[in-house]
Amino acid sequence: MKKEHIEPFFATLKAANPQPNTELEYTSVFELLTAVLLSAQATDVGVNKATRKLFPVANTPQQILDLGLEGLERYIQTIGLYRSKARHLMETCRILVEQHHSVVPRTREALEALPGVGRKTANVVLNVAFGEPTMAVDTHIFRVGNRTGLAPGKTPYEVEMKLMQRIPPEYLVDAHHWLILHGRYVCQARKPLCWQCAVSDYCSFKPKTAKP
Repeated sequence: MKKEHIEPFFATLKAANPQPNTELEYTSVFELLTAVLLSAQATDVGVNKATRKLFPVANTPQQILDLGLEGLERYIQTIGLYRSKARHLMETCRILVEQHHSVVPRTREALEALPGVGRKTANVVLNVAFGEPTMAVDTHIFRVGNRTGLAPGKTPYEVEMKLMQRIPPEYLVDAHHWLILHGRYVCQARKPLCWQCAVSDYCSFKPKTAKP
């Protein structure tokens, strides 16, 4: 993607969705952290279905601990990899209670020290909860970054670094939401919906797909 196309690319996405947000459902920073931790290799729809039952019963670190591992597993067993996620979440809750007074930390280092929390999860929490200009590169953003030519890279970290360099500062806070939603609903994996894409004029992908 040419440098002069980047600003209108994001201006168009912003005009269509001025205040984007995550599709994960949450009402607190801890609920957000929990939902993102559970969402690895799972859909937001599937995570929301489980947390709608879990959060009314347990939505603090201590309440999760009080459920016990088997109790927690029963609530999230519809989510892929639920056993390992349950262990990670229980250990994360223990650390939050013992080391952070049950408050989700605001630094990348402290977040990434929590079990099950990698760079992508930390980026989501820093961005969504605390408004920091971070870029959580999931499969959708990785695909969009490469396919459009906006930020080609062989690894999520490489794509993340290029996005941080190329996206104009005024769009950075919301950029990862726009790119995720664009990848999820328009620039889809098997066949991008180029014929209904609002930013196709700025995209380097060729050949554009036609309406079936």
